Amino acid sequence: MRPGRRFRKVNMKRIEPIDRPLKGTIAVPGDKSIAHRAVIFGSIAQGRTRIFNLSGGEDNSRTVRAFRQLGVEIERDGDVLCVAGKGFAGLRQADGAIDCGNSGTTIRLMSGLLSGLPFHSELDGDASIRQRPMQRVIDPLTKMGARIHSKSGNGLAPLEIDGGGLHGMSYKMPIASAQVKSAILLAALQADGETRIEEPQRSRDHTEVMIRGFGGAVNVDGVQIGVNGGQSLRGQDVRIPGDISSAAFFLVAAALVPGSDVTVRNVGCNPTRDGIIEILRAMGAKLGLSNERAEAGERVVDIRVTGGTLRGVDVGPELVARTIDEYPILAIAGALAEGVTRFADVKELRFKESDRIAAMTEGLQNLGVKVESTEDSMAIHGAAKLTGGAVRSFADHRVAMSFAVAGLVSAGGVELDDARCASISFPTFFDLMEQICLH
Repeated sequence: MRPGRRFRKVNMKRIEPIDRPLKGTIAVPGDKSIAHRAVIFGSIAQGRTRIFNLSGGEDNSRTVRAFRQLGVEIERDGDVLCVAGKGFAGLRQADGAIDCGNSGTTIRLMSGLLSGLPFHSELDGDASIRQRPMQRVIDPLTKMGARIHSKSGNGLAPLEIDGGGLHGMSYKMPIASAQVKSAILLAALQADGETRIEEPQRSRDHTEVMIRGFGGAVNVDGVQIGVNGGQSLRGQDVRIPGDISSAAFFLVAAALVPGSDVTVRNVGCNPTRDGIIEILRAMGAKLGLSNERAEAGERVVDIRVTGGTLRGVDVGPELVARTIDEYPILAIAGALAEGVTRFADVKELRFKESDRIAAMTEGLQNLGVKVESTEDSMAIHGAAKLTGGAVRSFADHRVAMSFAVAGLVSAGGVELDDARCASISFPTFFDLMEQICLH
């Protein structure tokens, strides 16, 4: 749903302002991006993969269901997801279309994977997915020899794919997108010869890390990436770190409430994903990182935040790829910072689960904040206090959770039209928020 549609109250929730500091130590669910890739690589590898700390969110569940449709045996053993991989050759044609739900990662990564498999596939999703641009994956995959097209002919889902017969290529990406890059890499692993990719700036590199973790080879030199086809991967144990995009809501909440002291344990802090930390520190937030270690080839830390006063900052285009999912909650931080917070070159936010520039602009204005937005930028004028009021989530989980945090620091509370959409990525979000509020 896009701004401008009729306001519908679905699973409405009211968030009351907090009258005390936030306190406590919490752990957020496993990183959604890494989890998608763990399921994918476990399914295309030979042998058993065990995945620990997989998020119970709907997005990750869509990827699990997709591979079950492709004939992969995936079972729960307590808190562990067990995947019986049989390699690329062990995948079979799905019986019917694969429904990717609301998950852009699922549909884009699966498009690359299925382009290399010698059978017919169809990928579809919900109304939001059918609005998100797929031409950005269709074009490079077609250049590799894939037969993939939009059924409606407008570059949107549903997608039809007749896979097989791929060849390597050299490709200069017009935008930095981890989803597009990963789709190409999954196709490249099945293609004849070498594939070389050049990014305009580094995007999150979980797929490259995962290839190596499963015994494959990938060459990364700055923004240049090379991979050879025909590689054989081996099943692994994968321990997924906590999702920094999920942790971000609590980092901002604690930073905004004076006297707060919140620690989020076991957070994945991959250098291609840690822009939120750099930006919050620039805003004056007091963040401490400790207990640094590595899990699944990823940097993991505990993050402690104490509350105080924030100041507005200019967030330049060099931070977009490292921070793309955190802009909604950073907009809440900017709304209560001293001065103006500016986001530049963020047009990609218009192509997420909702048009996030429009959604955050509308919601903040409803809460008494002055916001100026253009096609690819936002300027948020910090307010002494958010007035409170009703906001729309547009069925976007990150928008909903961001305005839930806004409710805590508002004068009159925030009424969310649809809080249930938070379960797409973070089913326990409201439980953890209550935990640090009540301590």
